[in-house]
Amino acid sequence: MIADEPPTGVWPQRAVMDRAREALSRFVHATLQASNRLRLPGPSVLPVAGAVVGLYSGLAAGIFANLIGLVTGLTFGAAELAHTLRRSQLLTLMEAFASAKWHLEYAIIGAPLSLGALLLARVIEPGGPRDEVKRRLRLLALLTLGALSLYYPLVALAALNSVFGHSHALSEEIPYLPWWLMLLAPTLGGVAVGRLLRDRPETHGHGVPEVVRAVKSGANVVPADRGLLKLVASAITIGSGGSAGREGPIVYGGAAFASTVGRVLGFSRKELSILLACGAGAGISASFNAPIAGAVFAMEIILREFELRVFSPIILASVAGTLVSQGVLGEAPMLRRVPYELVSGSEVLAYAGLGIGCGLLAFLFVKLLHGVEHFFQGRTRGTLSPWLGQKPLPFRAGLGGLCAGLLAFVSPTVWGSGHDYINLAAVGKLPFFFLVIACVLKLVATAITIGSGGSGGTFFPAAVIGAMAGGAFGTLVHYFFPASTGPSGAYALVGMGGAVAALNRGPLTGMMMMYELSGNHDIILPLMVTCTIASALCHYLIERKAPKVPSDADLLESTPVHALMEHMAPVPAGLPVRPLADLLLTSETGALPVLDTSGEVYGLIQVQQLREVWSDEAMYPLLVASDLARKLPVLSPDADLAHALRLMDQEDVDALPVAAASGIATRGLLTRVAVRRFLFAQHATEHSQGSTPVGATEVTR
Repeated sequence: MIADEPPTGVWPQRAVMDRAREALSRFVHATLQASNRLRLPGPSVLPVAGAVVGLYSGLAAGIFANLIGLVTGLTFGAAELAHTLRRSQLLTLMEAFASAKWHLEYAIIGAPLSLGALLLARVIEPGGPRDEVKRRLRLLALLTLGALSLYYPLVALAALNSVFGHSHALSEEIPYLPWWLMLLAPTLGGVAVGRLLRDRPETHGHGVPEVVRAVKSGANVVPADRGLLKLVASAITIGSGGSAGREGPIVYGGAAFASTVGRVLGFSRKELSILLACGAGAGISASFNAPIAGAVFAMEIILREFELRVFSPIILASVAGTLVSQGVLGEAPMLRRVPYELVSGSEVLAYAGLGIGCGLLAFLFVKLLHGVEHFFQGRTRGTLSPWLGQKPLPFRAGLGGLCAGLLAFVSPTVWGSGHDYINLAAVGKLPFFFLVIACVLKLVATAITIGSGGSGGTFFPAAVIGAMAGGAFGTLVHYFFPASTGPSGAYALVGMGGAVAALNRGPLTGMMMMYELSGNHDIILPLMVTCTIASALCHYLIERKAPKVPSDADLLESTPVHALMEHMAPVPAGLPVRPLADLLLTSETGALPVLDTSGEVYGLIQVQQLREVWSDEAMYPLLVASDLARKLPVLSPDADLAHALRLMDQEDVDALPVAAASGIATRGLLTRVAVRRFLFAQHATEHSQGSTPVGATEVTR
């Protein structure tokens, strides 16, 4: 026997191990090859991006709520904080941390997935389309890890705020506030907000209309810094006692983050508009703990379309935002669950009357808010309005806060968002005259707070106004017809939905919001009647007296392409790469029409198409213009701009070649930027003439 010969059975073991190594090597190699063939087109990434945007909208809602709580705590004074510290705060704090919704499963699931995506991004070889895949994987993974790193400190902050008195039952606390504090706090809050927004006039809107305009115009740009600034300013306004809502800033903040993420990910315009709707809808879902209503809001108010392709990203965003906000803000419903139902079929007539009342109230709210805005901006006749218009924004906003503080002496519902009084109205604990006064003063105070320069939304104040009006209406109806009508609380809940539907002219949003918040299936029939009538009536009243200004669609359909096209000589098909590059780099549009070999317009070449060959000089002598040009439809100079934009969307380009007009030797080029400038110029002209029908709280349909 040879000394070096291995024992019996060793050779088969080695053979098995070698085969296993080879199989593993082949598997790894095949996996790497598969990863290099991986593609992440926009439609496939959009649902994931929507979920990530939803996470940050939920975080924004939590941060915003804690900011409001912090300002409220400071407003109510340090004495209460000192009293809290004298108690056994350590034990209370430990109990708060123990009962907080930490949801460690989010980290257990999210962290490995994100790290795996980062690892896959490193494994994929660079070059060509794979660079886009690597960039999208890396960004989405880092955003998910960032959301996790923010979530747990935010839960801790919410627990801390709950212990140290930063969350108040305002209906119980406001009657004990000193008179001077009720005047001073909203005044100082208005001054602070005016100083904060003085140099940023573009942030003075209410949130929702700005997002709708961004989507409607196709720009889809909502700067992230404005979203953060609006959240801070609105937290100061609401926390210091100003009458405003928190949903508008959350919608704006979510859309601003979505806009930034979508542009970094390289989404097309249509995908970017869907992502903006994801951020806005997730903000509503997180604020009200109502994911269905948030998704409906995104599709009905922001996108204004119900197509299958928008469902998955918007719904995932709403679910993600709600899950995060439930961990930070708690899972308790915003409204108390009250088992109201339709008592008789004839009661539908009463709810129809309530719908008419809500529609009239919403119309009055819009007109009053616009009137107050014009008054404080110096655009009203008389002596006081021009004098106020010359004053700086901090002075005007502070004066508006002082007026809100004075109104809070008469009705405490004016203070802040007024959420606590909705629950009192829902259970029928508010008397008739209190409801009437609260409805009127909340409407006036919100118009003054926001119209003078304060920051905040109009969505939730409309809900409070509707609840007070509905409660008062229900009290009267039940007094005269006790056997065939429900109690006043049922009408308060339905009035909320009717006012929200009328103000936003979104009946589905009003229905689903109240249906989800109330948790009562029997209330859906009254909601359907009231919300439909209220939104239709408010829409009719606003449109009836609105100046007949052409909409964007009318302008696009009535303007021919040759009015905006840029005349330029197309480049011949055989033009070499180097002179072609010189022409492209010196052109204003960064694009040139290209002829085919027969002298007809073939398509378009843009600067971006030179990237793949720019670094390889050996390719220069081998390529000509026709090799790099992309074949595109050629526009007729007499076609309208609406047709041109539809073709650009279909081809996912920003410019199209234009055929030669009769009697003109050169061809032309139409760019999306030129169309956008044209629309902006029209809007500026309308605004300077004071003829725009689009107000601060609504956008015409």
